[in-house]
Amino acid sequence: MSSRNTVVRSLHDVGLAAWFGGSLMGAVALNRAAAAARDPKERISVATTGWKNWAPVQLGAMVAHGIGGAGLILANAPRLAGQPEARTNTIVKLGLTVVAIGSTVYSGLVGMKMGAHADEPVEGTTEPGADTSDELATAQSQQRFLQWVTPAVTMVLVVLAAQQGEQQRPVAGLLQRVTKR
Repeated sequence: MSSRNTVVRSLHDVGLAAWFGGSLMGAVALNRAAAAARDPKERISVATTGWKNWAPVQLGAMVAHGIGGAGLILANAPRLAGQPEARTNTIVKLGLTVVAIGSTVYSGLVGMKMGAHADEPVEGTTEPGADTSDELATAQSQQRFLQWVTPAVTMVLVVLAAQQGEQQRPVAGLLQRVTKR
């Protein structure tokens, strides 16, 4: 078996990069741009349209990351068995990936609830207006928090992936120390 895992590592990393970047762009730019629509009744509709267009890419990114992650676990099973730090990192990453999937899905469901009220006037995408229904205001309040969960968790996953890359280095360092004796 080849010691290179370029395809699965690329699926893992590019999928995670798109997942992180898209969710961050949505929170920082898309929701705020939609909030700038002149007609308060168009703000939710504009945001919903943007998120609907992003959803297939987001799903593809999540699937690519998952396939890549599973491939890396399989390819690195011997290293994970022998390196407790790498194993712990993998377990933490797996747990955080489940959290990120959950926050992404839940945010999408809340977004769908918001989209069902697309004709209501709002102050901003996640800020109700004076005439906003209680149901929409509740969904907006949830989304105001949720829109930051996925980028935060996926950012931590990026850092942990970088750490795992660094954890592969000690083997060479150990060999050099042993051969110098």
